[in-house]
Amino acid sequence: MLSNYNQIAEYSLSGEALSREECLAVLDSPDEQIIELLSAAFRVRATHFGKKVSLHLLINAKSGLCPEDCSYCSQSSVSTAEIQKYPLLDDEQIIQGAREARQAKAIRYCIVSSGRSTGPKELNRLCRQVKNIKKEMNLSICTSLGLLTPEAAIALKQAGVDRYNHNLNASQRFYSQICTSHTYRDRLQTLQNARAAGMELCCGAIFGMGETDDDIIDLSLALRELQPQSIPVNFLIPIEGTPVASSLENHLNPLRCLKILCLLRFLNPELEIRVAGGREYHLRSLQPLALYPANSIFVAGYLTTSGQTPPDAWQMIQDMGFEIEQVPVSEMPV
Repeated sequence: MLSNYNQIAEYSLSGEALSREECLAVLDSPDEQIIELLSAAFRVRATHFGKKVSLHLLINAKSGLCPEDCSYCSQSSVSTAEIQKYPLLDDEQIIQGAREARQAKAIRYCIVSSGRSTGPKELNRLCRQVKNIKKEMNLSICTSLGLLTPEAAIALKQAGVDRYNHNLNASQRFYSQICTSHTYRDRLQTLQNARAAGMELCCGAIFGMGETDDDIIDLSLALRELQPQSIPVNFLIPIEGTPVASSLENHLNPLRCLKILCLLRFLNPELEIRVAGGREYHLRSLQPLALYPANSIFVAGYLTTSGQTPPDAWQMIQDMGFEIEQVPVSEMPV
């Protein structure tokens, strides 16, 4: 089996897509062979990213108050989870979050706003906030503001937004089982609008919602076809009060999460793979091993759940013999 994993790595490095059978072989690989699988994935990761790990910090700029019925989300209209709910944060709070991102050694600051989309007034405020951040510091900005029109995409790009996040979240077949208030195709259209405006794409998935292996493979292949610059990999945290959490019978385990990360690395050798929501909850003591297939992590927290502190993340990276990616000195503001 070791030679098969090495062959999969060779296919990946040559640019070939894995067959469905090979994808299944990764997902169904024996637990006792996880080291061999991770080693093969690391060959691919190291070829394109060496041992560098990029850090990202997220701010939940507007929480709850969302009309969408996404059954996995604690901020949706169908959730009874006890979370903070507040309108868009003011300018100082947003720019202070950017300062904290720099202090955390993050190369990218992710501004997320709940809701189906962002109205004109909030969009103008966000654009002003992004401009102010760019004036003060050299920090890549990613925004996640829901469905996006072509006009809104252009405004964000002109304000200085570098990337737009809008996850596919699930396979096209499975999507209607987790959300009915918008469609999979709506998400693809938003990504098309963001790309047409000149922004990079951050587009990933949520695993652990009851999907099948075929759904995982379909979604992974769809991401390969889309070719976003970044693929955030979320593992569902079953928050009490969300419909998906109450209906799940089987939860993810650390080895399953690592196998999914390896599959995404093999299918997307040159793309940033980021371990996002649920890293601490599901990987537990095996968190450091995620750095073998993935080259990026979030620090400090997610939307409505906390995460590993920056110093703890720095220590984990150092202990594994990896290094934090830094903004080149030549690109720092004068």
